Amino acid sequence: MSDYLIRATGYNGHVRAFAARTTDIVEEMRRRHDMWNTATAAAGRTLTVTLMMGAMLKGEERLSVKVKGGGPIGQIVAEANAHGEGIAYVSNPHVHFELNEKGKLDVARAVGTEGLLHVVKDLGLKEPYEGSSPIVSGEIGEDFTYYFVTSEQTPSAVGVGVLVNPEDRSVVAAGGFVLQLLPSTPDEVIKQMEERLAGLPQVSRMIGEGLSPEEILAKVLDEPKILSRTDIRFTCSCSHEKVRKALISMGPDEMDSLIEEQGEAEVHCHFCNERYMFEKPELEEIRGEL
Repeated sequence: MSDYLIRATGYNGHVRAFAARTTDIVEEMRRRHDMWNTATAAAGRTLTVTLMMGAMLKGEERLSVKVKGGGPIGQIVAEANAHGEGIAYVSNPHVHFELNEKGKLDVARAVGTEGLLHVVKDLGLKEPYEGSSPIVSGEIGEDFTYYFVTSEQTPSAVGVGVLVNPEDRSVVAAGGFVLQLLPSTPDEVIKQMEERLAGLPQVSRMIGEGLSPEEILAKVLDEPKILSRTDIRFTCSCSHEKVRKALISMGPDEMDSLIEEQGEAEVHCHFCNERYMFEKPELEEIRGEL
């Protein structure tokens, strides 16, 4: 089964919902950055929610998310758009702790609880939309739930999970859901949702059992109506040509210094961990174009 996300409604259109399987994209992120288990869980949860938030956008709109809670993992950065393309990285990928008292990866300890969750949406307007909220638990799902309520004034429930193989650190399963109440939702619908959520198994358990996004939503919504399905892909916008243009923009003096002092250049993309090498002949060619 490949990664994908769905948009849906439930309770006669009073609730909008998103659910995603993100196993492959989280594994790609882990592999590229050589992440350790707890870092993988934290970044994977963040990327999963960011992808579902991307599904709330239109056209060429896109968003970026930063989670900075003061923990040893440093900053988590994730980006996504309306086409199911996403990417993420962390400041320190080599973070792992023993399981917490619930027998789960201690994401809260890695992320920290003193900081902000910050969202920037490029909606094609003159200025981007920016919103933020305090990190309340470091568990990611709860932090995004609080963000939606306080920054976007949308009562929501967010559940995300990442299962990691303790032997080889590979991602076994990843996914989650976002439920949002629309204006004028009847009290009886809210009560029914709360009861279903209270009895819902942990997201990591559901995805570990192989439940599809449709099956996960069926557990929390009354006869969900699926509106769309979007494939998910690990996508980075970097390229050799873009880096070359960035070197050109340095100007002749800086290029001369680079050639004389180093004789080569290595440019590292934080998002995908790709490295672009420019040997002295290519640097001299670039200098000749200035």
